[in-house]
Amino acid sequence: MKRRDGEGKTARPEQDALTSGEKDTPGQAMPKQTTDVDRLVGIRITALRKARGMSQTALGNAVGVTFQQVQKYEKGQNRVGAGRLREIARLLDVPVSAFFEESEPRANTQEDVFGFLSGHGAIELLRAYAQIEDEQMRRDVLALVRSAARLAQVRETAPSSDLA
Repeated sequence: MKRRDGEGKTARPEQDALTSGEKDTPGQAMPKQTTDVDRLVGIRITALRKARGMSQTALGNAVGVTFQQVQKYEKGQNRVGAGRLREIARLLDVPVSAFFEESEPRANTQEDVFGFLSGHGAIELLRAYAQIEDEQMRRDVLALVRSAARLAQVRETAPSSDLA
């Protein structure tokens, strides 16, 4: 049986929309957007995963998602649910708090360690350094890296004509 306009409607239009399956656009919640915290968690997952020598595929398999989903978590495109974050922390052998900013400001730090570790080659450099057992060799390698960093700074600040 067809209804004529106005028949069968309640006094509350929002109730009609709820019962008929219609959507009331102004009152709808917007999809949740990722935040800086989601991106921070992703950066830290990446750094800790790489530090453990674990691939995105291995991490995904261990927590029951695809490697593409792990990529989205690491880029901060998708939020990591609490239970899944707890499982990731367990697999990476860190407390869940390791994925979040510390509440107290840290003295003498210019950038977040996790941001550094996500840089190209940082994990590989640390692994190679850790394999050096001789203390003098470690000091020499550190001196070499510091010299290279100073040279890079000089090159960045020097006018391009001085480099020729």
